[in-house]
Amino acid sequence: MRPRERVTMTSRERVKAALEHRQPDRCPVDFWAVSELVERLAAHYGVAGEDELLDIFQVDMQFIFPDCKLMPFPREPDGTWFDEMGVHRREVRNSFCVYEEYASSPLGYAEEVEDLQRYDRWPSIDNFDWDTFAEKIAPAHEKRYTKLYSGGLFEYAWALRGYEQFMMDMVESPEIAHYIMEKLCTYWCAFVEKALTVAGDHIDVVYVYDDIASQNSLLMSPAFLEEFIYPYHRRVNAVAKRFGKTIIYHSCGAVVPEIPRIAALPVDVLNPLQPKAAGMDFAMLKRTYGSTLCFHGGICIQELMPFGTPEQVRAAARRAVSVLGENGGYIMCTAHYMQNDTPIENVEALYDVSNR
Repeated sequence: MRPRERVTMTSRERVKAALEHRQPDRCPVDFWAVSELVERLAAHYGVAGEDELLDIFQVDMQFIFPDCKLMPFPREPDGTWFDEMGVHRREVRNSFCVYEEYASSPLGYAEEVEDLQRYDRWPSIDNFDWDTFAEKIAPAHEKRYTKLYSGGLFEYAWALRGYEQFMMDMVESPEIAHYIMEKLCTYWCAFVEKALTVAGDHIDVVYVYDDIASQNSLLMSPAFLEEFIYPYHRRVNAVAKRFGKTIIYHSCGAVVPEIPRIAALPVDVLNPLQPKAAGMDFAMLKRTYGSTLCFHGGICIQELMPFGTPEQVRAAARRAVSVLGENGGYIMCTAHYMQNDTPIENVEALYDVSNR
C-alpha cells in the first residue's frame, strides 16, 4: 500500500484523493439511513437532525436535491398521492418504519403511443425551486463532497407502466417502452443540465441509478439492456460529463457480468456493491476493475447491520476498507439505507472503523 499523503485531510480532499485512486489519510465514508433511524440517532446524541449526525460520524459526502414546489403532494380521497414524477404512491407501515409503495400503474392502460401522448402527469423541471438551489446547498459543499440525486429511468418507467407490463412491452410493444424511456430521459437530461447550470460550482458528483439485477441474476438480457436501458443512461451521463462531473451509478443486485458495460456509459463509481448478491467478490472486483473504477458501499444491510454484533460490523468494515480501499478508489458506506431495526451500537461500530 502506498504511504498516506497527509495526516489530516478535509472531507473534500479525502474524497477527491480516493476518486483519483490516491491513498487518502483514511477511507472516506458516506451515510445512508431511513428517516426513522436518523431520528433515533439524533435523539440518542441529542442533536437536531441529519446534518449534525454527519458531523458526529465524520461523514465525507452528502446528497443534495432542489426543493420540490409540489410538496406536500395533494392526497387523493383514498390517501394516496402522485409524486413529482407522476408515480402513484401510498404509505405502508411495519413495526419499524413507514415506507412508500406503488399504489397503481398510471400508464398501465395504454395500448399505443397515442395513449401515452395524452398523459398529463409527465415530470417537469419547472416543479423545482431553482432560484434558491445554489444557496441551499452551499453549506453542504463547504464541508463535504456533494452528490446530486438524479436519473432513475428504467425504475420510473416500470413504476408508471407496471413492472410486468413494461417487461412485456420490451418484447411485444417496443415502441411503447422506448416512448416512456425517451420521455424520462429527456426530463433527466434537462434536470441535470439545469442543476449544473445554476449550482454546478456546488455539485461534485451526479448520482444516477437503475436496478438492473436481482440478488441472483440480471433482470433482463444484456441485449435488452443495450437496446432499452443503456442508450438513455449514456445521454444523461453525457450531460454530467459535459460539466466535468464524477458519475456514481447505483444498481442493487448481481451486476458483476455487466460491470464493463456499466463502466463504459461512462461511470466513475459503482454503488452499492451488495455483499449478498451473486458474484460480489470484493477482491476480484478490486483486482479486475480497481485501476479505473471506484467503489462505494459494500456493507451489508440485509443481515450484518441489523443482526450482527458490533465486532462483526467492525470486521466487515475493516475488510472492505483493506480490500477495496487499497490505493484509494473506495468510499465506505452501507449497501443501501440502514433500516430502523439497526442497533445504534452497530452504526457506531461502522463509523468507528473509518474514523480511526
